[in-house]
Amino acid sequence: MIKVGLIGLGKTGHHIARGISEQNNMKIVAAICSPKSTKKGMNLGELLGTHKTEIKISTSDELQSIIFKTKPDVIVDFSKPSSTMENALTISKMKVNLVIGTTGFTKDDISKFQDMAYRFNNGIVYAPNITLGVNVVMLLSNIAANILNKYDFQITEIHHKNKKDAPSGTALKISSEIENGLESAGIYNKNIPINFVRAGGVVGKHHVLIVGDNDKIEISHESFSRKAFAEGAINAVNYIYKKSGYYEMKNILDLKRILYKYIDTMDSALC
Repeated sequence: MIKVGLIGLGKTGHHIARGISEQNNMKIVAAICSPKSTKKGMNLGELLGTHKTEIKISTSDELQSIIFKTKPDVIVDFSKPSSTMENALTISKMKVNLVIGTTGFTKDDISKFQDMAYRFNNGIVYAPNITLGVNVVMLLSNIAANILNKYDFQITEIHHKNKKDAPSGTALKISSEIENGLESAGIYNKNIPINFVRAGGVVGKHHVLIVGDNDKIEISHESFSRKAFAEGAINAVNYIYKKSGYYEMKNILDLKRILYKYIDTMDSALC
């Protein structure tokens, strides 16, 4: 049984908590909110609108003592960037594995996560792009950039009006994958514009436009429900359990291996 701690109990955190509680191989042992949150002291089951649980919601300023008391194997953090940076250091020092779904980090912040994992020998999954579908978009964008390296690429992302970071971490990751695809084709320093919209209650949509002189290709992903984030978080928890080192969702989903297997199968069928 994987003992899981949760940090961040917003809309996405609710779905993750429900998803993990439904797994046969996982058990929630701690739920943590910010020190100023009105959720402090509530029963997790009551917050989720389910049956009452043994979990009383604590705050992040008690993180070290909570870890000592509940001994989680993996902690899932969907809080905010400044809190996650602080939490990650405490969690890593205490040799607990971590799944980070928070977005809004700089390249320097991500380097710090990598350093923590190797310095303290725990496991960290950095997954701002935690859904399966959007990771397929990243892989397809990389392949398209390699093949269609003379085309122009542009990204548009739309999220709900309360999302703080813009552009999204996922949009930046898609841009990075496009750049990697172009560089593998010998094209460097090509600008990839990112447009963003913050409006209404949109869960998340990412759209890649690939335009040549005579045609265009569009790759798009939209999340209809935050349940997609919960599915990704569950995959990440299963993957990082008892591992050490730094990983991203591309490692967990192993999409390139699946792609190459498909290509080999197609080649055999055509021969």
